[in-house]
Amino acid sequence: MIEIRNLRKTYYVKGVGKTVANDINLTFPSKKSVGLFGRNGAGKSTLLRMIAGVEDPDSGSIVSDGTISWPVGFAGSFHPQLTGAQNTRFVARVYGLDTDELIAYVEEFANLGVHFHAPFRTYSSGMKSRLAFGVSMGIKFDTYLVDEVTSVGDATFRKRSKALLRDRIGESAAIVVSHSMPMMSEICDAGVVLIDGNAHWFDDVDEAIEAHENAMDGMLPNWATQPPPKKVL
Repeated sequence: MIEIRNLRKTYYVKGVGKTVANDINLTFPSKKSVGLFGRNGAGKSTLLRMIAGVEDPDSGSIVSDGTISWPVGFAGSFHPQLTGAQNTRFVARVYGLDTDELIAYVEEFANLGVHFHAPFRTYSSGMKSRLAFGVSMGIKFDTYLVDEVTSVGDATFRKRSKALLRDRIGESAAIVVSHSMPMMSEICDAGVVLIDGNAHWFDDVDEAIEAHENAMDGMLPNWATQPPPKKVL
């Protein structure tokens, strides 16, 4: 379970503030796949990074009783001078895994060929995401954070990625960001819609998709246009 308490986050660009988390309170249950919905810039990826601990909120807290992946496909922690294999070995040691087993798994799944043994700094953005996806899927987490990773690579790799993701979600919880509504409907149980820093939980993912698509058409629900209730001290 992941619990988000009174979470606030605002970015400033040339002195102008953009709030992507306006006192958000959410609970993501164990063993459930939840889709995150919102237009570009709504804060979906930011929320994933804060849950993963790679970005700090302005205030509030996030607590969990299980292990959480970094955002699957996020390659920001890999060392640019190390090869894909060396980066994989380093991650295996950090998590106490068999290094040879993880390297073999990632090399086969990411299908980078000779590039797996080339410096990470030479990788294209797609190759970086494929390496990060392979490393993430090679480690057992209680909750996987997934951000548009199944759009990377050719059709064969995307098909394998989706199949593997379904298997992992069947065993663990997941918080998923994707622009593919059919995929979200297929693999997610529930949904959260983000609008102007406000978040609303839907027990049915298809209801979340409908609310998101209505918002994209300019039909905003009441909860998105009203400030959250003030916390009673």
